[in-house]
Amino acid sequence: MKQIIKTMLLSFITISIAFSLIRFPDQAFEASIRGLQIWWEIVFPSLLPFFITAELLIGFGVVKFIGVLFEPIMRPLFNVPGVGSFAWAMGMASGYPSGAKMSVRLREEKQLSRIEAERLVSFTNASSPLFIFGAVSVGFFHDAKLGVLLAACHYIGNALVGICMRFYGRKQETIVRKPIKRKFSIIRAFREMHRTRLNDNRPFGEIMGDAVINSIKTLVMIGGFIIMFSVFTKLLFLIGISSIISVAFEIILKLFMLPVSLALPFLTGLFEITLGAQKISQTPTDSFLAKIIVVSFILAFNGFSVQAQVASILAKTDIRFTPYFFARILHGLFASILTILLFKPLYLNRQAFEMEDIPVTHVGQQNMWVDILILFQQYGPILTITTLFIAVVIMSKRLIH
Repeated sequence: MKQIIKTMLLSFITISIAFSLIRFPDQAFEASIRGLQIWWEIVFPSLLPFFITAELLIGFGVVKFIGVLFEPIMRPLFNVPGVGSFAWAMGMASGYPSGAKMSVRLREEKQLSRIEAERLVSFTNASSPLFIFGAVSVGFFHDAKLGVLLAACHYIGNALVGICMRFYGRKQETIVRKPIKRKFSIIRAFREMHRTRLNDNRPFGEIMGDAVINSIKTLVMIGGFIIMFSVFTKLLFLIGISSIISVAFEIILKLFMLPVSLALPFLTGLFEITLGAQKISQTPTDSFLAKIIVVSFILAFNGFSVQAQVASILAKTDIRFTPYFFARILHGLFASILTILLFKPLYLNRQAFEMEDIPVTHVGQQNMWVDILILFQQYGPILTITTLFIAVVIMSKRLIH
């Protein structure tokens, strides 16, 4: 009976989306174009170098080297092997869903148990500095100083989630695997790296080709989700469902003494972060702090669009999605609380200090992230098309041979 209800529900949702696309073709097309622009201008060119580099580092054993070195730090803090430090760093530098991608690769390489991989996924999917400083702080709020506050709350909250999730699955882990504590050793780390490289019999050209193909496959999947959720969010607004659901969010915001005018932008941000953050910045309200609290939450929550990408990446492994989803809510709460606590010392006090004595390089620092975004918008599509062409050539040659 449960499966019958599930089938009927999924069928109803799919049919409703199809009718909505027929009813609003122009608006759906515009939303699709918007999602495509985000993907091929920003997402693809910014994530591709990280994905390819990560594949190469795993193939050459460098990740194993890093894992041995950072084992004494990662194991006590987060109860994951030292290789988790690689996924954590890559996730923070390149943004979501890089953390999930790296965790899955490490799980496929059998460098993580299932429980360890689920812990790692829960705190390695973070927003990139480019998005926090460039898109949200400068692009939407026109205030580079805000980026320091948002980044601090986001990354500290992420670390707190990792510390909390270290206790996840401990009963299961004692049966499956006992953690091994080892001391810091560069010599042992190098030996493990050398052994890992020798175990991979692929020539350099094949490793490079696999890195490009695997990275592009993941990025094409990510692009599909971005476009789909861009259209889906727009359709929810057009048919009036967003307005109905936002009533419930108004009640939730009232409980936390936040302006009810942020209910609809907040709901939008739960589905798609970029559009939600933009709408929050444009919503008129007396409390600027309230806006920042809501933005911090949706950045930490990742949005259903990113969560769908993570779910798709995890689907080919035995890593469960539920711990990651729980961690997103926990991260949202931590980030919101930290925003309240750090708003004065990291934003108000800093703003007052810089008004008294503005350094000469201040304007240049504010424009740096904007310049990077403009650079991606100008040359990102060229890089995307060129890389896709190279991938087609590599795959064609492999099919011929």
